[in-house]
Amino acid sequence: MKIAILSGKGGAGKTTVATNLALSLPGVQLLDADVEEPNAHLFLNPHFGNYLEPVTRNVPQIDPKKCILCGRCVEFCEFNALALLGNRVIVYPEACHSCGGCKEVCNVNAISGVERQVGVLRRDQDISGIEFWQGELSVGEESSIPVIRALLKKINRRKIAIIDAPPGTACSAVEVASDSDFCLLVAEPTPFGLHDLQMTVDVIEQLEKPWGIVINRSDSKGDQALEDYAKNKRIPIFLKIPFERSIAEFYAQGIPFVEKDPSWKHRFQKMIKQILAYCGET
Repeated sequence: MKIAILSGKGGAGKTTVATNLALSLPGVQLLDADVEEPNAHLFLNPHFGNYLEPVTRNVPQIDPKKCILCGRCVEFCEFNALALLGNRVIVYPEACHSCGGCKEVCNVNAISGVERQVGVLRRDQDISGIEFWQGELSVGEESSIPVIRALLKKINRRKIAIIDAPPGTACSAVEVASDSDFCLLVAEPTPFGLHDLQMTVDVIEQLEKPWGIVINRSDSKGDQALEDYAKNKRIPIFLKIPFERSIAEFYAQGIPFVEKDPSWKHRFQKMIKQILAYCGET
């Protein structure tokens, strides 16, 4: 089962939930798909060793001897990755989405493809029983999708895969959510947190994915708005992580709180059982 951990904004607690959940379960995969700034490694201290897998994508290369400067490729590209300047066509590889359309519309076969590295994947096979994968987007690249797709191909369907998704509701988060079996949304009990949760729910509903909520920094009075929203949507709240100083201190030190309070492992294990039952899994 593939469980995507999502939130409407950064800092809501996705990585906190993802890492503590992974440490509570035996033989799982944890994939950090927040490839622009992965941070799950700060809590797991993986040993990547020499494993480094490059991620590449195909970008156009123009042969000036064949190009007749007709501009068909420039007109076709919706992402402005090509521009006709003077007597040549310029390629902006950072903006290219590697669709291959420019090559198809060229009548003189002036366009070929060249592989461009856009990121890397790192791996630690065993951290406290976790198979950990991390994606990293190269500095200056515009699209994180190729790295996320390469990372998701590493999922072992025989295991529970926990995917720490990028924040927000942009293409990168949708890419993770659309490939998942269940979406676990982490929300804070604040007006801002509720607003971003609603935006995320709008996306998940269009993807027709089952989902549930974890309230992070839970407060008995502040939770009411989130609880009312979940009740109206008929969506379960699977877990509440309290707004406690000790948990914040562990976080600041890069220590997963399940390692300091084993009772939390049982709560995360109970949550997984509830999610499996909710999705009709055994």
